Amino acid sequence: MRIITGTLKGRKITTPAHVDMRPTSDRAKESIFSIIEVRKHLPGSSILDLFAGSGNLGFEAISRGAERVHFVEVSGAAVEHIDKTARQFGVDKQIHTICSSVETYLRGHSRPFDIVFADPPYDYGELPELPDIILRDGWLKEDGWFILEHDKRHHFGERSDCVFTKPYGRTIVSIFRKNEETDSSGKANSEE
Repeated sequence: MRIITGTLKGRKITTPAHVDMRPTSDRAKESIFSIIEVRKHLPGSSILDLFAGSGNLGFEAISRGAERVHFVEVSGAAVEHIDKTARQFGVDKQIHTICSSVETYLRGHSRPFDIVFADPPYDYGELPELPDIILRDGWLKEDGWFILEHDKRHHFGERSDCVFTKPYGRTIVSIFRKNEETDSSGKANSEE
């Protein structure tokens, strides 16, 4: 994996040894960031990268101007690898790593981010609830985006807060935003 563009363009991101992960494909990553750059201001933004793995998405965001990235990853080896990569890239002051399960982290005190990425394992049991948790519990700024990678067993396109969904091979990328049809609990209002 390589950084596609920006200040770190061409830098290689490796995966930590002996850690089971499914990194975002270059095709999906390029599409995600093309959409962000057309519709959202990335420079100066704050990012939360859930299920961070190698840090692929977060480092791409930093390369394109994100001010700060918080990486959440349950694997201690992966967190150490992200920290090492950040030092190698000279961006260690722009990151914060948290070694925690995503469920535990999201039960903590929330702070709003401009963009929240989530690339959970396809068999992650709480995947269907993730959009509601992120939108309801204060993890997004008012104009923030939640970008979720999932497989074809999950369908979010009918939700009023899902503004984009598209397959890239086995992976489907869905983007969510808070909207006026979202009630005070953060759940999409399904009443006609």
